[in-house]
Amino acid sequence: MMYLWKRRMVQFCHRLLSLPSRTWKWLWWKYDLFILTMKVIFYNEFLSTSYVFEVLMTPMVWVVDHFSKALGPILVFLVVTLTSSVVAVVYIIGLPHYWNKSPVLTCFLIVLGHWLLINVVFHFTMAAITDPGTPPKGTLISEAVSVCKKCIAPKPPRTHHCSVCNRCVLKMDHHCPWLNNCVGHFNHRYFFSYMAYMTLGAIFIMSLGFEIAYREIWLGGDGGVGLGEAIHYVLEEGGIPGDNPDEEVEPLEGYPVSINGTHLMPMYDGTVGTPIRLERPEEEQEKQRRNYWYRFAIMYSGMLTTGVFFSLGGLGTWHGRLISRGETSIEAHINRKETERLAKIDQVYKNPYDFGVYENWRIFLGISHGRSVWRVLLPSPHPPDGSGLTWPNAIITAANHSKIA
Repeated sequence: MMYLWKRRMVQFCHRLLSLPSRTWKWLWWKYDLFILTMKVIFYNEFLSTSYVFEVLMTPMVWVVDHFSKALGPILVFLVVTLTSSVVAVVYIIGLPHYWNKSPVLTCFLIVLGHWLLINVVFHFTMAAITDPGTPPKGTLISEAVSVCKKCIAPKPPRTHHCSVCNRCVLKMDHHCPWLNNCVGHFNHRYFFSYMAYMTLGAIFIMSLGFEIAYREIWLGGDGGVGLGEAIHYVLEEGGIPGDNPDEEVEPLEGYPVSINGTHLMPMYDGTVGTPIRLERPEEEQEKQRRNYWYRFAIMYSGMLTTGVFFSLGGLGTWHGRLISRGETSIEAHINRKETERLAKIDQVYKNPYDFGVYENWRIFLGISHGRSVWRVLLPSPHPPDGSGLTWPNAIITAANHSKIA
């Protein structure tokens, strides 16, 4: 009897200790059974993890795409409004300042500034209204690399599907909500030129506006306390002049006398000085209001142009590096993945559209067929090289040149 009791206790302890393991095995068996059931019901030869992830992300992608469509016109209006406001500040504040300083210098600045402004307006407009290009329908595409799953149509090289525009775009770089348009083969140059001239315009305004901002805001301009003086009193004196009621006021010499409420008559050792006209209260308020908006406009333009310089300057620099390598932002991601994949098997990936820095820029800017660099420095609607349906291959071209040599 005692032996039987011990045996049952041993079996009970064994089952208790093996309960976590048996529970895990049961759960794993249920999971395998669930996967098997799902495969029996929904099995597809082309099913993969990426396909499942894409299906699960479809609702979120739909929200983003439709939100971008609604937000695009608003952002375009915002770009036009903010740019116009900064230009207005330059005309109202900057132009009179430099004209009073040097008319000859001002004439040069007017020519330089309007050259930048015309290029900014032209390239932004062309980037926004130019169709980036899409594969033609109903015609034979001689060189197709794949079939678009959304359009159910062949895709030429460097072509990708834009979910916002709901179409395939030739040499697609990205969809720009600030242009409310895709950046592709036929408007890529306009997009990059807009960023370049906008950055140069920001540098132009910041460099010339620094003197005005320093005089009006830091030194205080013609009247009032400047930022530099205010900071000095806050750090050194513990307040701003006039805020401390216990502050000693320097005694005034003479006895100003008001005449009819319009002038002060200063007295110097019994001698009457030149009458000084008093400003009326409404005139003083108007002057303070004008100074306030004057300084606000300077600070507004300064902060906006500084933000544009860093944002568009950084973005333009990155796109310039991509152009130097002969790739778009989408291709940069693809090429990086291919480079990592081939590196694992000790192979080197070569971008088939990289012809070298100089040739890549020449192709991108369309400087061919007798076109000079003036087509880049001045507004020019010339189209890029090629139709965007076929692209020369740098690897094949280099091999052919080697054979000829």
